[in-house]
Amino acid sequence: MAEYGEWNRKGASLSDVTAKKEYGVDREFIIKGINAGKLEFREGSIYGNPYIKVLRRQLEEYIARRARERVPEQGQEQDRTPKDQEGDR
Repeated sequence: MAEYGEWNRKGASLSDVTAKKEYGVDREFIIKGINAGKLEFREGSIYGNPYIKVLRRQLEEYIARRARERVPEQGQEQDRTPKDQEGDR
């Protein structure tokens, strides 16, 4: 949940376009976070172009959480054989 006045603080929110530039996440990633209930958002439009505005703090937490989910546990072994070497087995 957003803190009181967080939406009004300078630099506390950013658009989906800015999120792509700064964090490399696309609009679909942000929408998945919104649908999962992890990101609060506001919709806007400037010169007829729609955008989604999210809180920077929540987006950073969501990105970190997703990154931790993707890292396998240390006990698991992964097959890291390049595809071009698979035929040599």
